[in-house]
Amino acid sequence: MTLEENLKSVIRDVPDFPKPGILFKDISTIMLDAELSKKVLVHLKDLYQEESIDAVAGIESRGFLFGYPLAMELGVPFILIRKQGKASL
Repeated sequence: MTLEENLKSVIRDVPDFPKPGILFKDISTIMLDAELSKKVLVHLKDLYQEESIDAVAGIESRGFLFGYPLAMELGVPFILIRKQGKASL
């Protein structure tokens, strides 16, 4: 099974969340599988390690889940992008 097929098989669809008409993609199932999580991270690193990347930016909160580990693997800073209206330090 390819990584894409594996991801499609574990990502859960939650219809009408958080409101009617929205199909929420629950990726917490990826986080429950350490081996799959590592495969995703390795795949992302392989995609971007030869690029001239100065930093990785992740949008709250899903973007933090793989963005920060990817930044560490690539040896670059991680920039947190907060949703509008969220308090920042």
